Parts: sequence; C-alpha cells; structure tokens
Amino acid sequence: MDYAIRPITKEDEPFLWQMLYEAAHMGEEANLNVQDAMNHSDLAKYVQNWGLKDDMGFVAIAVSSNRPVGAAWLRLLTGENQGYGYVDDQTPELAIAVLPEYRNQGIGSQLLTHLLAAAKTSYQSISLSTRSSNPAVSLYQKLGWKVIAGSETINRVNSISFKMKIDY
Repeated sequence: MDYAIRPITKEDEPFLWQMLYEAAHMGEEANLNVQDAMNHSDLAKYVQNWGLKDDMGFVAIAVSSNRPVGAAWLRLLTGENQGYGYVDDQTPELAIAVLPEYRNQGIGSQLLTHLLAAAKTSYQSISLSTRSSNPAVSLYQKLGWKVIAGSETINRVNSISFKMKIDY
C-alpha cells in the first residue's frame, strides 16, 4: 500500500481520538468505543486541544483513498497533567497507532522513524507506556528504546504495563 506521511494538523484531532482508542487497546474490551477514550480523563490528555506549542506528530495517509490510516505523536504532559509514560517535565510522551486493517505493513515503523527524526531537534529523550503484551515492544527495542527499570505496573485491564525511554 502506498501512503504519505505529513504533520498532524488541528483538523486531524478526530482521527487522533480514533488512534488513541486503538493505542489504548480499547477495542479489546467489550462495548467500548472512541467516545469512551474521549471521556477517560487519563487518556484524553493525550489528544484534547491538539495543537499546543509542544505538540508534534505525523499522520500516515493512504494515497489511494486519501484516508488517514495511522498516527504517531508526542505531547509534553507535565505537573498535575502527567501521563502514563511520565518520566520528567522535559520528556514528551509518545502515542502511536495504526488502524487494524493496515497493521504489519511497516506504517507504524515509518511513522515512528519520521517522528523520532523530527523530535531530535526539540527533545533529548522521549518516553512511552506500553503493555508488556504489545507486539510493538520489539519495534521500540529495535529502534533503541529501553525499558525503565522498576516502571512495571498493573494497568486498567489487570495486565502488566511498563515505561520505555529513548535518549538522543
């Protein structure tokens, strides 16, 4: 599949909500939808009011349909607004997802590579939180992310999540 990668704009916010739903694995939980992600205060902070001065991200667009199929973005969540992957007030947190029917085609890898290259000029490191069962953990490790020792926690579905960080 041919796709193009471009910066996320304010107009992409509805798609980011859909991607947040996917990134949080909410589709694996019975009867949850995108609105549930929007109503979940700990998740909503990753998308709400997209376009703040420190927000950075990219969306993959299928060339054939001009439809967004994936996104990777960073948000600096600090102080009382810390996210799941919080490390410190200078380290933004990554969120990334690809629509299920477009996974395993390299789109997530390209989005992440593109975002990491762009972020190097603004940040010294990036963090994330992920489930231990997430197949993307091997991709993160391949790109240089390291598990933060002692960061393991029980997540909202009673499985293990942990934080990872990449330093430039």
